[in-house]
Amino acid sequence: MTLPDLPLVAILRGLDPKDAAAVGRVLFDAGWRLLEVPLNRPGALDAIRILVDMAPPDAIVGGGTMLSVADVDAVARAGGRLFVAPNCNPAAIAHARAAGMLCAPGVATPTEAFTALDAGAHALKLFPAESIGPAGLKAMTSVLPAGTPLWPVGGVAPEQIPAWKAAGATGAGIGGQLFAPGVGLDALAARAAAFVQAWRA
Repeated sequence: MTLPDLPLVAILRGLDPKDAAAVGRVLFDAGWRLLEVPLNRPGALDAIRILVDMAPPDAIVGGGTMLSVADVDAVARAGGRLFVAPNCNPAAIAHARAAGMLCAPGVATPTEAFTALDAGAHALKLFPAESIGPAGLKAMTSVLPAGTPLWPVGGVAPEQIPAWKAAGATGAGIGGQLFAPGVGLDALAARAAAFVQAWRA
């Protein structure tokens, strides 16, 4: 599956469906093309539907905290094409892959990483990134297949992106540093632009 030019995932935890269109517009206008709405908050599937309906053709919208085959089916029914999880569940990964989703399960060890790839993962979400660190990511790159997309997630700030890229990160997932319920649209736009600038620098 072809990844967008900007390999940053906006993690929209707690996105209220009534705010989804406005938040989505800010992020799409800033160049973001990977948006996930974690399922462990109310209204997630409704927010996914709204984002899917307004997304540019090259955008991929889907769910986060997708823990089961049932979660995959629910997001697919909402039109989602992105599978993101905090863990490595081979059955859920394989099901999402078969459904045509871009699959980015969570891993924290080489064992989980290889299990996820064997199940069909397109990218690996290194979570929690705070505890793995750039050194841990760099060590993983020495054993994983060349070209494996690696996305640190958890506490990644714009000023940390150069270190992650130097260690081998090919993207990142951005949560609370980008979006939290109640954030103003101007602040969201400024944060979104800061991450884009940091990645492309």
